Amino acid sequence: MAWSAAARSLHLPPIDVGALRTRAPLAVGIGCASVVGFGFLRSSASLRSKPFACLGISTDSSVKEAVKTDKAPAALGPYSQAIKANNLLFVSGVLGLIPETGMFVSDSVDDQTEQVLKNMGEILKASGANYSSVVKTTIMLADLNDFKKVNEIYAKYFPSPAPARSTYQVAALPLNARIEIECIAAL
Repeated sequence: MAWSAAARSLHLPPIDVGALRTRAPLAVGIGCASVVGFGFLRSSASLRSKPFACLGISTDSSVKEAVKTDKAPAALGPYSQAIKANNLLFVSGVLGLIPETGMFVSDSVDDQTEQVLKNMGEILKASGANYSSVVKTTIMLADLNDFKKVNEIYAKYFPSPAPARSTYQVAALPLNARIEIECIAAL
């Protein structure tokens, strides 16, 4: 089995799956395979005699890939526009800047929201994702009174079911922006 080869590479002790088959289910999930026995509640001695293996999500930096596109504003500091890792895409906070000029599209929260979402779309496209791939967004607003206007524009970009979302009013945003949005997408 593939998981037993992975267990050997992690230097885990061999597991006699045949012996466990009658006592325990095999639970397989995304990124993790576990063998768990029901008999562990009987005595602490049985817990010591039964091996346990878990294969988790990798944190190896070689699985981390930066995403960069000239069709969205460049990062304003030492961070990436987005990072691909473990079949997920983490998009950094996006501002309503015009990529070619680095200037805000306007001072209007409506225009900045539209530009933020266009910029985010370019980053998603560069990574092989799209708006329907987005599972979570975080919106930061300079003024929470803009919430209704932002919702009207936001709803045009995200198909149903809409992503999970948090929205906050913050003390300040980079370059005195009116709005910043970050997201996580499934790849």
